Amino acid sequence: MKASRRHFLRHSAAVTVGFLGLDRHLATAASQVPRIEPWGALETDPHRIIDLPKGFRFLVLSRTGDKMDDGFNVPGQPDGMAAFPGKDGRVILVRNHEIGHDYADLTPFKKSGELPKDFDRSLSYDPGSDDEEPYVGGTSNVVFNPKTGEVERMFLSLTGTDRNCAGGPTPWGTWITCEEPADLVTGSGRRHGYCFEVPATEEPGLTKPVALKAMGRFRHEAIAVHPDSGAVYLTEDRGDGMIYRFLPTEPGKLEAGGKLQALRILDRDSVDTRNWPGDSEPFPKRQRFKVSWMDLDEIDAPLDDLRLRGVEAGAARFSRGEGMWYGSKEQVGEEAIYWACTDGGEVQKGQIFRYFPSLNEGQPGESEQPGELELFLEPNDTDLLKNGDNICIAPWGDLVICEDTGGVNSVRGVTPKGEFYTIGRNGMNGSEFCGACFSPDGEWLFVNIQKPGLTLAITGPWQKSLTA
Repeated sequence: MKASRRHFLRHSAAVTVGFLGLDRHLATAASQVPRIEPWGALETDPHRIIDLPKGFRFLVLSRTGDKMDDGFNVPGQPDGMAAFPGKDGRVILVRNHEIGHDYADLTPFKKSGELPKDFDRSLSYDPGSDDEEPYVGGTSNVVFNPKTGEVERMFLSLTGTDRNCAGGPTPWGTWITCEEPADLVTGSGRRHGYCFEVPATEEPGLTKPVALKAMGRFRHEAIAVHPDSGAVYLTEDRGDGMIYRFLPTEPGKLEAGGKLQALRILDRDSVDTRNWPGDSEPFPKRQRFKVSWMDLDEIDAPLDDLRLRGVEAGAARFSRGEGMWYGSKEQVGEEAIYWACTDGGEVQKGQIFRYFPSLNEGQPGESEQPGELELFLEPNDTDLLKNGDNICIAPWGDLVICEDTGGVNSVRGVTPKGEFYTIGRNGMNGSEFCGACFSPDGEWLFVNIQKPGLTLAITGPWQKSLTA
């Protein structure tokens, strides 16, 4: 007879490693949780774009509708993003655009509802038809010169996809962009709900779109890659979603196919990690649970039921998985994959999980030394965190979190000691921050304000007070 969920959670092995002191800090009353101002209080931006601490400055790299070097317009609703090294110290940003085929005023093309007459339709994943408007989601590349503070080049790099929310960088220098369709069942035209790979190039040109179908069809959000094994982890933006792992047949070549799996708490079926109000058996914070990965079938899921079948078969359930990022041992002290569940927790204002890969991740022997899952943050305090979305790891090891909530949104930081601080605050409207990522040299933080569609570059005394 299997132990009850309560018995399982109470008696499972629990270890708190890394981010020392966080357990003690977050167990106190919200008013006692340490808040710090490593650079002093935020100063109101006279331009009403973003409020930053004294000593910091920002540049607006682009706005929705700006003309790009390929003649197209900067598409609207920038979202997930990553920074890659370019030539002679330049930085290449690959940036998502969360639009589909019904965003007439946000299209990269001059006329809404149609592609340019001379456009090569093979370069659009879903160019539409006589009865269907083209899909105009995708990515754009930005080439930024930190020495001059100038954008040297911008161009469309992928088009024809649907609501590209987040994604993630790969160790081999590409960006994986993820579709998050509103409708996975009744839509016409080509099927959507896939991941696509985009090179981080400096020269203008559209990538020929290839759906990475072996990575599953669902409401994707973000990915992170484990560099040693080549395993790819994926989040799902559903209130009853799962966490996925893709084991490629050939690491580094995702088009070659592979195996899709879902995270399962070892020896326990269908554990609910959401901690929503009324849950009589909450999933505990800052305890580690050994996991296994269960294989999935019918991953193209024409009925949009992959997550439902997975949880029924024993996979763990998560609340709206959003941003995801890989943290190396050198960065965070212990190698881990971090992700945000934007409306998990008692007040439904967000959780941060982390997964510690097995020493034999995705390989024979993994079951003898399984990876472990930890609910790392669930502050349940809107003064600390409100609906974390995109995340990244700062060069000095802190977790950086973009908020996506009603009201005032901020970019937050969390130190290894469990101290919370605010990096920036939206000074123009109630739009979300998204796409936070650092330049390879750690001097610039890039972030988007999704509406009206700004991409910002922020620099300042990052290391001051944080590494003291």
